[in-house]
Amino acid sequence: MAIGSILVGRFLGSELYGQYTLTLVIPQILLIFTDLGINQGIIKFTASLRARGENERIAEIIKYGTLLKTAVGIAIFIASYALTDLLTPLFLQRPELSPYIKIASASIVFQAVFTTVTSAFIGLDRAEYNAFTTTIHAISKTTISVTLILLGFSLTGAVMGHVASLIIATAISILLLLPITRGKPNVKNNHNVSEDLKTLIRYGAPLYISSLLIGFIPLYKNMLLAIFTTDIEIGNYKAALNFTALMTVLSAPITTTLLPAFSKLNSTANRKVKDFFKIANKYTAMIIMPVTCLIIIFSKEIVQFIYGATYQSAPKYLALYCLIYFLVGIGYLTLTSLYNGLGETKKTMKISLVTFIVLATLSLPLTKAYGVQGLIIAYIIANTMGTLYGAYIAKKDFQIEFDKKSIAKIYLISAASSIPPATLLSSIPLHGIFKIAVGGTLYLIGYLTLMPLTKTVVPHEIQKAEYIMKKIKILEIIARPLLKYQRRILSMMQFLNI
Repeated sequence: MAIGSILVGRFLGSELYGQYTLTLVIPQILLIFTDLGINQGIIKFTASLRARGENERIAEIIKYGTLLKTAVGIAIFIASYALTDLLTPLFLQRPELSPYIKIASASIVFQAVFTTVTSAFIGLDRAEYNAFTTTIHAISKTTISVTLILLGFSLTGAVMGHVASLIIATAISILLLLPITRGKPNVKNNHNVSEDLKTLIRYGAPLYISSLLIGFIPLYKNMLLAIFTTDIEIGNYKAALNFTALMTVLSAPITTTLLPAFSKLNSTANRKVKDFFKIANKYTAMIIMPVTCLIIIFSKEIVQFIYGATYQSAPKYLALYCLIYFLVGIGYLTLTSLYNGLGETKKTMKISLVTFIVLATLSLPLTKAYGVQGLIIAYIIANTMGTLYGAYIAKKDFQIEFDKKSIAKIYLISAASSIPPATLLSSIPLHGIFKIAVGGTLYLIGYLTLMPLTKTVVPHEIQKAEYIMKKIKILEIIARPLLKYQRRILSMMQFLNI
């Protein structure tokens, strides 16, 4: 998906890419109204029911949750299509985009169904199906969009590729889901079906409110950008955000799988929850922090190599936006999975409310004064306040503790490992791609060396990592020499009694 976004942005150019970004705003915002919290509910209850051995209810929850999402999706699509001519000049101040938005509105139904079915795969512990269908979606979107753009369809082609890829991915995901659920025994009476729907809606209602609050943010942000900036600056901003998709490649699997993992833990088993959260948060920081630092250091080289010279503002937007991932140590990517997995969705809603209020307060004056950079700063401050509130509630209500010592080491090691590549940038006249390759290698060597030297990773953690990697051959080939290198450092330290 990241590759596709980059190619579309490069072939359209910054101005048309800005228009493409705005075209998807209204359909994506209206899509939020289809959620109802059903997706997380399906993951939560499918996982917890499987853990308790109550398999007979699983098929019904998935079936009726999907049907409900489909019905709501159709209703929202009709509303979107009918109101496009009214909403476009009102929110985007670009009435000429209305025809493209009408095409994009067709994606609402298919995306609603697709996200529901892929959520079912996660709850059923069939993550490989989630990965397969998501990859099909990405490949289809990239192939169709780029082909249509090159054939001369320009903005229309990009929008059509967006819709067509969702149709393909949705059809394939349904075909994969049917055999999995068909063999499950059906619930015998309508009362149980009604109860299952009530359970889903009760669980999902706070998440639905959270989705509405958080989902309004992109619309609000794009409205401010449309008022205070140009299409070119919006294109640069979107180009910068595309690189954060590389972070999503790492963060999305973590947050997605933590939800069913926490769902299988009994909230009364406080020690298990505390221990699991501490480990999950540490490992998440261990993965996210070095990538964040690398993207910040090489933001200029990355953007110039991928997009070319026309995206002049994107590097500074990218570097600034990546600062949000420095919140990972205090639960930015793990707290909502904790609360949703334990059924505490009201706490997720409160985090979203804090984030929304702060952003709504700060974004207007900061965007007016500083443009895109002001908007990014407001977004970082809002998420900082929301995450701090979530961490406070976790400690107060669940006695959740962060592994402060390990997290501090990860931050320091990530910063220290940045010194050699940062020095390279300023002193050695290498071409952009070579700077990225050499600097990235230097960073990796420093990070992998300092992690065992500071005992941020210990032998049993490396052993677990090796066991996990054996399940996926490609990852095993990549990770084996890296883990072996760290193991040798730990063995040497043990021999020297350090």
